[in-house]
Amino acid sequence: MPVVIPRVLSSLVLCLLALPVSAVTVTRVDLRGTSDQRLLDNVRSALSLQDAVGKRLTHRRLAYLLQQADAQTRQALEPFGYYAPVIRIQRSDRADPQTVGAPDDDPAAADAPETSQDDVLSVSISIDPGLPVQVRGRQVVVTGAGGDDAQVRAALAAFVPHTGEVLDHSRYEASKTRVNRALAAQGYFDADFIIHQVQVTRAEHAADIDLRWSSGPRYRLGEVVFTQSPAPVLRDELLQKLVGWTPGQAYDAAQLERLRRSLVALDYFGLVDVSATPETAQDKQVLVQVNLTPAPRSIYSYGLSYGTRSGAGFSTGFERRYLNQRGHKALAQIDWGNQRKTATVQYRIPAFAWRDGWYSASLQAADEQTDSLDNRHLEFVASRSGQYNEHLNLVASVHVLRERWSYFTVNKPVGLYQFASFVFPQLRADYINVDNRMAPRSGFGGGLTLRGGNGNATGFVQLHANAQWFHGFDADSRLIVRGEAGRTFTGDLLNLPPSLRYFAGGDRSVRGYGWREIGPRIRNSQGDLYAVGASNVVTTSIEYERYLNGPWGAAVFVDSGSTFDGRRADPHTGVGIGLRWRSPVGPVRIDIARGLNRPESPFTLHLNIGADL
Repeated sequence: MPVVIPRVLSSLVLCLLALPVSAVTVTRVDLRGTSDQRLLDNVRSALSLQDAVGKRLTHRRLAYLLQQADAQTRQALEPFGYYAPVIRIQRSDRADPQTVGAPDDDPAAADAPETSQDDVLSVSISIDPGLPVQVRGRQVVVTGAGGDDAQVRAALAAFVPHTGEVLDHSRYEASKTRVNRALAAQGYFDADFIIHQVQVTRAEHAADIDLRWSSGPRYRLGEVVFTQSPAPVLRDELLQKLVGWTPGQAYDAAQLERLRRSLVALDYFGLVDVSATPETAQDKQVLVQVNLTPAPRSIYSYGLSYGTRSGAGFSTGFERRYLNQRGHKALAQIDWGNQRKTATVQYRIPAFAWRDGWYSASLQAADEQTDSLDNRHLEFVASRSGQYNEHLNLVASVHVLRERWSYFTVNKPVGLYQFASFVFPQLRADYINVDNRMAPRSGFGGGLTLRGGNGNATGFVQLHANAQWFHGFDADSRLIVRGEAGRTFTGDLLNLPPSLRYFAGGDRSVRGYGWREIGPRIRNSQGDLYAVGASNVVTTSIEYERYLNGPWGAAVFVDSGSTFDGRRADPHTGVGIGLRWRSPVGPVRIDIARGLNRPESPFTLHLNIGADL
């Protein structure tokens, strides 16, 4: 008997191994019952069954995945406020005619044993989300000193969802994150929850939110330690002037960000890392560590160019980022075109009484030879600039100008020149308050310039203002309104050189007209009309942009304006369309426009690359 039983068991095992092994393959999973793509996408990403599509499964494994599909679907709907959905799961089976084993044309197939038979099926999940859960009651507060902080109160005021709104978990979690970030940004690093709960009553489709933070004490800013590696570029005492706080002042992350931006704007460093670690704070005072990696000391630039007025040309430049540990800078630049040439040298010294400020001295020589104008000038400028606050930059400068010019007219021979020498001060203020300086969608930017002085037996005063306003309608469209106005007060306009006169036409002015085409004009020796500049200027522009497919968009615009003497303007209007591209190096704008004031006006092409402001 002991010998017979093992033999019987062995025979049974061999028989079981000879039986076909049944398997199943899920070809697809269909989701139905709702058109809300957010729900469908979240359910599909949560289903383990979806990951099994196209794989051979045992019937036991399939049964488990179908059982899990119901729970996973319900969990995937809850973040959107649906806590009582009706879920129906159906399977559609059919036999797979393919036999796993030897192919039919194999002579040995008739003798080979059948090893398996697969079932093929699809699964359909019908989803009725039902009524969403709405917020019935809500208590969201911060106790302690942080509850009175302006930024923390703003984050609490913006907390969503509000009472009566659907309990959307993504909005709820984002609101919690904003409050936590506001507490950390203001130095409440010990903040923690006293109560943190959301109670959902499924039968009543209602939820009650109860969130209470204890802010704890506010930390303080400590000393700043600068580390320059591998070798120091600037003196430590110079960098310390950029620090906008004194040790012991209340912690504010905006101060750290301002320090980081100031260090980046200096252009001395390739890497700027500003960090504060509350874990190492002594008596609630946080040490600030700044790690700086110097950028390459010298910059060389080369380029080719072409302009309708300047002709073909090239440019080359050299800049020394830092000459010494006091942070002095120097640069030289040459722009050489067939008709316009300039050479510039500049020396800059950091001035940190206002952070992000500079003392500058520059000298520029320029030569312009066109069909109507022969102009050369030499200008020396000494200036002091400073960032007064986050939005306002101020520049005060003194200009020394020597200029020689001649307009080629039918009555004036070549070589009869006018000369002017001027010394005048200038004040300029630039204000920018937008959401994104590279491609603003909301906000305002503008500038105001006042300058005046005496020279060449005449005096002048000029006031010039420009402004741009941006308004975004949605994520892909915006309205841009632009304008400028300038006026010159002088007793003798004829003695003002071209560099002190106003011109209009061309890019960023009135499109549809050539560069400097609009305004009082004269006939050159060939009989063609050319603008000579005027004492006043007024231009306006309205433009609508819409992006259609990713980084590509289109625009329509209307520009109008004029330069004029006296009080009477002769406005010129241009209309056009444009192509927009959000390139990796900034916005690219290609416009085609036509002036409306003269029937013979040709279409003009305008190209701009770079930020709007």
